[in-house]
Amino acid sequence: MPQILLIALPTPLRRLFEYLPPQHFDSATPIGVRVLAPFGTQKLIGVLVGRVEIAQHPAEKLRPVEAVLDHQPVLPDEILELCRWAADYYQHPLGEVLHTALPVQLRKVQAEAKQSICWRHTIEGKGLPEQAFKRSPHQQRLHQLLLQHLMVSEEFIRQAGIPKSAIRRLADKQLITQADPSDLPPVDHLRVSILAEPPQVLNPEQQTALDQIRHHHYNTYLLEGTTGSGKTEVYLHAIARALQAGRQALMLVPEIGLAPQTLLRFQNRFAVPIVQLHSAVAEAERTRNWRAAASGAARIVIGTRLAVFTPMPDLGLIILDEEHDQSFKQQDGLRYSARDVAVMRAFRAAVPLLLGSATPSLETLHNALQGRYRHLRLTRRAGGAQVPQMQLIDMRRQELSNPIATTALESMRRTLARGEQVLVFINRRGYAPALLCRQCGWIASCTACTVRLTLHSQPRHLRCHHCDQQKPVPGRCPACHNPELLTLGQGTERCEALLQEQFPGIEILRVDQDSMSRKNAMHALTQKLALGQPCILVGTQMLAKGHHFPSVTLAVLLDIDQGLFSGDFRGPERMGQQLIQVAGRAGRGELPGQVLLQTYQPDHPLLKILLSESYTAFAQILLQERFATRLPPIWAMAMLRTESKRAENAVEFLHRALAIARAFAPPSSQLQYLGPLPALMEKRQYRFRYQLQITCAKRGDLQALLKHLVTQLDQLALARRVRWSVDVDPQDMS
Repeated sequence: MPQILLIALPTPLRRLFEYLPPQHFDSATPIGVRVLAPFGTQKLIGVLVGRVEIAQHPAEKLRPVEAVLDHQPVLPDEILELCRWAADYYQHPLGEVLHTALPVQLRKVQAEAKQSICWRHTIEGKGLPEQAFKRSPHQQRLHQLLLQHLMVSEEFIRQAGIPKSAIRRLADKQLITQADPSDLPPVDHLRVSILAEPPQVLNPEQQTALDQIRHHHYNTYLLEGTTGSGKTEVYLHAIARALQAGRQALMLVPEIGLAPQTLLRFQNRFAVPIVQLHSAVAEAERTRNWRAAASGAARIVIGTRLAVFTPMPDLGLIILDEEHDQSFKQQDGLRYSARDVAVMRAFRAAVPLLLGSATPSLETLHNALQGRYRHLRLTRRAGGAQVPQMQLIDMRRQELSNPIATTALESMRRTLARGEQVLVFINRRGYAPALLCRQCGWIASCTACTVRLTLHSQPRHLRCHHCDQQKPVPGRCPACHNPELLTLGQGTERCEALLQEQFPGIEILRVDQDSMSRKNAMHALTQKLALGQPCILVGTQMLAKGHHFPSVTLAVLLDIDQGLFSGDFRGPERMGQQLIQVAGRAGRGELPGQVLLQTYQPDHPLLKILLSESYTAFAQILLQERFATRLPPIWAMAMLRTESKRAENAVEFLHRALAIARAFAPPSSQLQYLGPLPALMEKRQYRFRYQLQITCAKRGDLQALLKHLVTQLDQLALARRVRWSVDVDPQDMS
């Protein structure tokens, strides 16, 4: 009897599928290749993960796979094992985990990307001096790029502002030629320097931190450095050491908007192939970049959370910048944490992992304080810049009609008069978060979600920020027909309008999801700010994500009190992180910075500790609270979530889950159940949402419980009438 192939398919079923080999099957076909397999009436792309001699199902019921799509594994053993671990830890089907780890083009039946168009010097081109094309600026720029990076794609050339005519002219002169990126040999085989520019000299703190990183060994390092302390320069030096040893480096950033500025800085420093992996890169280009990383041609990979699964045969270093950021946690499908997957990947590959942040998550800080991670500290800003002065503004003594205090407006005028830039932070999009009738109390609400609709002014409409439902603004109250409707609260658009009234002639730049939706919008904004002209930035948390604005000397934070009274136990932690991160955008250049914090709770003890002591002292107070309340990171947590258009189905499913769980592991001093309870947002997209929270003193006991629980839940008929998921180490309690 022929060998039976075990295939992982992208289905919700937590099992592998048995198939017969196709005709003319090569018995030496390696594990990790993609196959095209019939599944019901569909054809799915799966991954070959094993072989057995004896099938569990009758041979006459087995179907052959239709085709083997690869000669070599697309997912090498190390990535397959990492995906197996993720599937086991996050209680998710292996087929869907492997499907997630592949680029989008490789998940499709027509999976082959177009031939990559890259360019490199010919022998004649390499021999030309650096300034060979002084009279042709575009040709000169392309020549210099190839001298620095050896090979560049047409996409990269286009992004550099070089027209195709420059490529054509150099190709006609036989000075450059097309090339395949997979043909590029590893850097240690090339007689070139890995550096395109001399590295900056590290200050004593940076050098001490760098010297403690042991290469070629596993350890996780927390690099805790105040905003502007030069963490990125430590990253660059650490990457240089990895490259010099002939290894690759993986750099993860939380947001797409940070990737272009990180890429530019890395390209200026290193003369090695660097690729990006994130959703703003076109599918074909992303597939080529992924293949370049998997072949070893790309020596540095910069990406968002999904890049943690990228195959890299010479991996020598992993870095997560802004490790505290929520964006590293996937909130649907495979609910993985890129930070935690990176820890496991670094451990298995025996390479160092560097976690950088000015405001470490309590999970990471707790591990550092317990000695599981090495704690590296940068306590002062690099280059002589000073930490900005922080001042509270008591809003109880201000006019209620004006969201920006008089004191703050006066400080903004003085800052702009000096030719400097101002940042105004408010974490709400739109014009106003609520539209209501003052006569009967009607509030514009989303019919699909249990939230208010947000009023937008550009163009004028009502929108739900959760399901994107949009409605026209009514001319009168739909309930009592009163023509006087009020707007309550402030958003970025309303603040923008107010600032335009207060500062005529000053450019107001709004930074939120609506204004930054265009490709490269954040990069264009950064370039504009670099000119140093006085202006006012007004925006949401997009401004807090590690951006460098050297001319911003004043930051004004509006409505910082939300986190102090959040229904999510992580609310105070995120408030403190956000406050420190936004404040850190001020005074990063040569000029001193100032931060004004508007609050109705100036005497709140957490605020006082945060301002008078440090983020570390603030975080340790929160850790003490977590210890007392048995919450993460002191105890492990998992959340069983259900959604249904019928609320009773969602609740009944969780009651059955609770009964199964309690029978296997009764509640005790080491294990607690909470629920079923409505989610903080009970209805979303017409589905009612409920959850069951499980906390446990030992992570291993929680994993054993979850494994038993999902096995039993899969067999329930009710499981097919509700959407349900397991969220291990949940970050979003809504």
